[in-house]
Amino acid sequence: MNYTGVFRSLQHRNFRIFFIGQLVSLHGTWMQSVAQSWLVYRLTESGFMLGLTGTATLLPALIFGLFGGALADKFSRKKLLIVVQTLAMLQALLLAVLTLMGWITPWLIVGLALLLGLIQALETPIRQAFVAQLVPRESLHNAIGLNSSMFHLARFAGPATAGFLVAWFGEGLVFGINAISFFAVIVSLRFITEPVRAVAVSNEGRYKGFWAGLHFARRHALVGAALVTVALTSIFGSATVILLPMYAGDIFQRGPESLGWLMAMLGVGSLLAALRLASRENIFRLERRVALAGAAMALSLMVFSWNSLYWLALALLPLVGFAATSVYASSNALIQSAVPDELRGRIMAIYSVCLHGMVSLGQLALGALSDWIGPPLTVMLSAACLLVTIGISGIVMVKAGVNSNYLST
Repeated sequence: MNYTGVFRSLQHRNFRIFFIGQLVSLHGTWMQSVAQSWLVYRLTESGFMLGLTGTATLLPALIFGLFGGALADKFSRKKLLIVVQTLAMLQALLLAVLTLMGWITPWLIVGLALLLGLIQALETPIRQAFVAQLVPRESLHNAIGLNSSMFHLARFAGPATAGFLVAWFGEGLVFGINAISFFAVIVSLRFITEPVRAVAVSNEGRYKGFWAGLHFARRHALVGAALVTVALTSIFGSATVILLPMYAGDIFQRGPESLGWLMAMLGVGSLLAALRLASRENIFRLERRVALAGAAMALSLMVFSWNSLYWLALALLPLVGFAATSVYASSNALIQSAVPDELRGRIMAIYSVCLHGMVSLGQLALGALSDWIGPPLTVMLSAACLLVTIGISGIVMVKAGVNSNYLST
């Protein structure tokens, strides 16, 4: 088959196998995310507990993410991924059993979310670095765009399916489906022939030590600015998603299927943004799109914050998703194009910390704040902070892009 245009990275066998396995598994992951959020809301009706659960899932990335990057630069990324995906499958299975047996409690959910967060803290930088091994450098930004589009296709279909299943059959079935879905990615990894690294990565080369990624990011202006922009977008923008169950239940007066559709609409916008990145011929001047997207996300959230119409929310959230993914996927492409392979795992670990770790802090703060001042004002204040800070970081990023050759040396 001849793969051209947007799908040109699929001509590479290893990436094609990885893409298919991940696509199946990620549907289950998004289904579990929606079911878990609704279960916490149903049991507690507390914004703080929603925020705490989200934080438990993402906070480990802030603490242990750099360790995952160090592992990715030292050991076989394929073997590491098989191990962490197996552990994630066992976590989903345990959550399913406890829920189906009626033994689940809010604090057990938090504990299991923390366990999943520890697994994902290791998995994310390993997976991000592994993708770069599966395609040649000239196809890297296309592979990142397709990888992101796969993630957000699942983000659309998974939540919509989960909302229906939770409404009719309960959360436990959804957790069980997620556990089964991990077989797809584990089997696909078995069929991938791991390429030989272009550069030895043990204790040789220019970039030695645990903190080498931080030193590189500090010296490389564009990489540093992109990481800061990702962190700001996460803590002030994406963290607001944790309040969607409160919007669905309290403001829109609807059930779990509405939460599924709200999450799905975010996925629609995100999918379109990822495909747009994949269609680009190169990454030059991509940093300008990142800056504009950050501002667009802030403005979209401001409009969404005080909206009480369900249909209008469904129209606004694709804009939020499009802007957020434009920031994340485009920053990812810029960073991965600038970083040498021997340092890739450690740099992507920092990216994971800025993405997931910062979201965890934002979710805990916004969840607690929403119990005090309500979700609308909480989202409005967070969006205003994003608009101000992203304006500053965006200017720095654009200036850094002007002076950058975009490619690793």
